[in-house]
Amino acid sequence: MIRIIGAGLAGCEAAYFLGTHGAEVELIDMKPLKFSPAHTSKDLCELVCSNSLKSDDVYGNACGLLKEEMRRLGSVTMAAAEESRVPAGGALAVDREKFSSLVTNALRSLKNVHIRAEEVTELPDEGIVATGPLTSDALSESIGKLFGGGLHFFDASAPIVAADSVDLSKTFTQDRYGRGTGDYLNCPLTKEEYELFVSELVSAERAQLHEFEKGEIFEGCMPVEVMAARGKDTLRFGTFKPVGLTLSDGTRPYAVLQLRKENGAGTSYNLVGCQTNLKFGEQKRVFSIIPALKNAEFLRYGVMHRNTYLQSPEILSADYSVKTQPMLFFAGQMTGVEGYVESAASGLLAGVHMWRKLGGKESVVPPQETVMGALSRYIATPNRDFQPMNANYGVLADGFGEIRDKKQKRRLLAERSLSAVEAWKKEIGL
Repeated sequence: MIRIIGAGLAGCEAAYFLGTHGAEVELIDMKPLKFSPAHTSKDLCELVCSNSLKSDDVYGNACGLLKEEMRRLGSVTMAAAEESRVPAGGALAVDREKFSSLVTNALRSLKNVHIRAEEVTELPDEGIVATGPLTSDALSESIGKLFGGGLHFFDASAPIVAADSVDLSKTFTQDRYGRGTGDYLNCPLTKEEYELFVSELVSAERAQLHEFEKGEIFEGCMPVEVMAARGKDTLRFGTFKPVGLTLSDGTRPYAVLQLRKENGAGTSYNLVGCQTNLKFGEQKRVFSIIPALKNAEFLRYGVMHRNTYLQSPEILSADYSVKTQPMLFFAGQMTGVEGYVESAASGLLAGVHMWRKLGGKESVVPPQETVMGALSRYIATPNRDFQPMNANYGVLADGFGEIRDKKQKRRLLAERSLSAVEAWKKEIGL
């Protein structure tokens, strides 16, 4: 019986792969007996920070390519994402409740996957640990005892508003550069409105962090108020950039907040890029300065919480196993991959490698030419300044020389990657 601790994206991927390849699996999660500060659903595979799984462009985006690599390995999260997707231009966004339900039901349908609710407080000698960035204090302490602790960074989620409370007369529907099918609702701001918003955002009262949470904020999920404090135009060149968007009179707005559908029914919207740690009352006050959100009903306020990740290059091999305990694997964001898709991919690979070892075979890491393989090697490569990494072309092996046309080069990288995935599957017997 293989024990998998944690039923987030990584744990569910590992459990599903092993369960569909003949292994007896015990998937353990502390929900619903106990919830982390950010989790609320009783279902498995809960998405917390956002409903977006980023770009779905296989030939033009590294995360889109990673998703296709996962699909070719029978990924349960990618299948669920496709069935629960909501319009989001070129991104793969999902109805969060439906997504979690689909993954939960897929696992419950497997007779050899046994789901148990329990808070695990001690590391096992064998199995897969996929407890995520909000690992319970007791298990974190156990991990710290074995590995000498880890690092912490912060993750902030954005507010969600009711669709029928948005003033549509103050919005326009358009995808940036015309890419997509009009899936984003844009809230334009004039120079005066934008500067007032930034001024109030920067001076607004923030939620108090616990002592154990105080530390470095990871750049990949920077709270909007922290970005705004870097300069009044920072948001206009980032989250609120108007580039690629045009008003009805043909002019470009001064700044734009984009709203993205949060569910398939389109009854709620996510404030794109507005992860925040403001107090709830302050969030309503400040975001209501935006004309389209003047009377917005906030269905969920943004929250900030602690994330934890290992010094993986010192601890893990490229197959996600512990160097000193080759039958103990870690998966998910704790390993130093950043993002929902990347976390799910690491869990899928941990399941593949565990399956190989159960059969008495050695792990075979995916080729460096694949996003999966490149990230696997990243978390295991010595790095004095190790920080979480998401899918990007920079981690991929190149080999094509100087190609000025980025689209052509990215297509070549994708074609090579998918060919390498197919060859790797044959090599490991899939």
